[in-house]
Amino acid sequence: MTEYSVKDSVAIIQLDNPPVNALGSKVRSGIDKYIKEADRDSSVKAVVVCGKRGNFCAGADIKEFDGGKKGPWITDIGDYFDKMKKPVVAAIEGVALGGGLELALFCHYRIAVKSARVGQPEVAIGLIPGGGGTIRLPKAAGLKNALEIITTGNHVSAEKAHKMGIIDQIVSGNIIEEGIKFAKSKVHLDTSIVCLRNKHVKVDGDVDKVAEAAMAKVKSKYRGAMAPIYCVKSVMNSVRVPYQKGIELEHEYFQDLRSSSQSKAMRYAFFAERAITKWQLPSGGNYRTAKPLPVKTAGVIGAGTMGGGIALCLITSGIPCVLVEQNKEFLDKGMEAVKMQLMGTVRLGKMAENQAKQCMAILKPTVNFEDLKNVDLVIEAVFEDLKLKRDIFERLDKMCKPETILCTNTSTLDIDSIATATKRQEKVVGTHFFAPSYIMKLLENIYGTKTSAETVATVMKLGKTIRKVPVLVGSCTGFVANRMLGPYSQEAKYCVEEGASPSNVDNTLMDFGMPMGTFQVSDLSGVDVGFRIRREAARKAGETLTTKSRFFMGERNCSLIEALVEKGRLGKKVGKGWYKYDGPRGKPVVDPEVTQLIEEHCRSLGLERRTIGSQEILERMQYAMINEGFKILEEGLCTMPEEIDIIWIYGFSWPKYMGGPMYYASQIGLKKIYEKICYFHKTFPYSAHWVPSSLLAKLSKNDVPFNKWGQAVQGSKL
Repeated sequence: MTEYSVKDSVAIIQLDNPPVNALGSKVRSGIDKYIKEADRDSSVKAVVVCGKRGNFCAGADIKEFDGGKKGPWITDIGDYFDKMKKPVVAAIEGVALGGGLELALFCHYRIAVKSARVGQPEVAIGLIPGGGGTIRLPKAAGLKNALEIITTGNHVSAEKAHKMGIIDQIVSGNIIEEGIKFAKSKVHLDTSIVCLRNKHVKVDGDVDKVAEAAMAKVKSKYRGAMAPIYCVKSVMNSVRVPYQKGIELEHEYFQDLRSSSQSKAMRYAFFAERAITKWQLPSGGNYRTAKPLPVKTAGVIGAGTMGGGIALCLITSGIPCVLVEQNKEFLDKGMEAVKMQLMGTVRLGKMAENQAKQCMAILKPTVNFEDLKNVDLVIEAVFEDLKLKRDIFERLDKMCKPETILCTNTSTLDIDSIATATKRQEKVVGTHFFAPSYIMKLLENIYGTKTSAETVATVMKLGKTIRKVPVLVGSCTGFVANRMLGPYSQEAKYCVEEGASPSNVDNTLMDFGMPMGTFQVSDLSGVDVGFRIRREAARKAGETLTTKSRFFMGERNCSLIEALVEKGRLGKKVGKGWYKYDGPRGKPVVDPEVTQLIEEHCRSLGLERRTIGSQEILERMQYAMINEGFKILEEGLCTMPEEIDIIWIYGFSWPKYMGGPMYYASQIGLKKIYEKICYFHKTFPYSAHWVPSSLLAKLSKNDVPFNKWGQAVQGSKL
């Protein structure tokens, strides 16, 4: 796990714990053993700490967090480094993250190759750096830089880290040779001068004001999350208390968070994101046996908001893209939007201007459908019309080369209904991007009856390539994301009809941890969008929707959307929807006109309103959605609850510190949830989404633990 050698009077301690050299107990024990051996050896004049396989260290071994202390802790090793007279150099390539960066900060010097990255991402799993990072990073990078790095968990490039003072020198060539050369140049210098323990923290501005601003920022940005608050507290200790006291407090904070429900949920989400890569098809194909096809070129049909965003995902990942529109006017408008988005990325400092130009150089705009004939993969991104999509796929099937994969960015339509328009059903797959497609990380990949494992492997790999989180699901109306969103949103509207206000519902959801309430989301996307979806569903069902319609597709109809559209309240784009807004950047404000509209609407339907509390709102919205999640599992559309949780975390910004709706259900207790769902089914018999899931009933009755749900799903024949 750790290797030791001596070359040119320099000891080399090399971390060897594949795949990322995680700082597990055996690795730490090895470092502790060999640093003392190097210190005792009079022939050794300096030490270089590095990693094998082109990587320094990606952090601690998270699997060890739930056990007791095993081996020396990072600070125990670091205390020994601090006392050494021989210079210790961290030679970094790949990444130095979390415990990896903390190990490097205990070294007297740090060198790195230009491509390396450093960071403290512990906040992403509900923790603070627990190996001295919150106390030593401010001494290297300054207070404000350390606060930004630690509270966001973002990675920092080696060049930027060099400017901050984290890295002492950027090098090229063999990292070990460079480390030896650098270490030998420092042999005769006093290590106590460069030891971070002895350095003062650079503070720009008043300490209390910096702390106040940082705390306000994390409370606003990470609403409800504990770890960012603890991060600020611990970093501020670097300037408020003596070094050793700061280390002790950091350890206390770390232990408090490690045992918290939030960190446990976030660690679950961390492993869930890795578990979903182990996909399988009902036909037997899986991630082990299927080899993805190369995607060297791609095409996108439709240059609207969604299609243009998908094209951006491709070209910013280095994949040349042909962007097709039906006429030049629409194409030019789409291209202008792509350019504006790229320039916005440049302004934010996330991309250099020359990189943006390189991206545009591999994007080919065209109104000629034939330009798609040689691409490896096509993503159709036109509006939700089955006939239109079938026509497009029939045309693609005849024109594209036989190995080309045909993808549809549908959010609701059955994949087989589109695939049967082709003679290559095995190469047809759904790739459901979420708006805005350039920003949102979720990619819901949907297989049809005939979709091959090779095709699935290709789009799953493509998702990773374009920096998405791909999840594989089966085909049904709404798939997993929108199918679960349906009862969740419907219950929100029922609650408003029965007595709650839109702001009651939204504030309840945001207090729970959602970044936005459901009615704010409706205003942002456009109230008329929901109206058109409902109208189209009614048309297909042979029904006519009005504000007086009492039932819709066999269920009680909530026609408040129709009432809003009649009043011209189409959402934020027109300054009024469920709320009113002062300009495009305005915040939602409760509008008395909406309150009156709701009350008049309910009176006209003879609905008696009552007081509805936050607990009822949460239970009705979340339990309806959770019940649907269990139905999805029992139908085999997902193979594990982790897939549902990741969809909600990355598709709808469910708070990661709650672990996703299925994990959340396991924490509440299935028996309690099942009994409540049965109660709601009896109370609201007109809603099909309250019919209890038979899988939920089975798991509840048998008290099956969460880590066995996947086995129960795959073994059940419900």
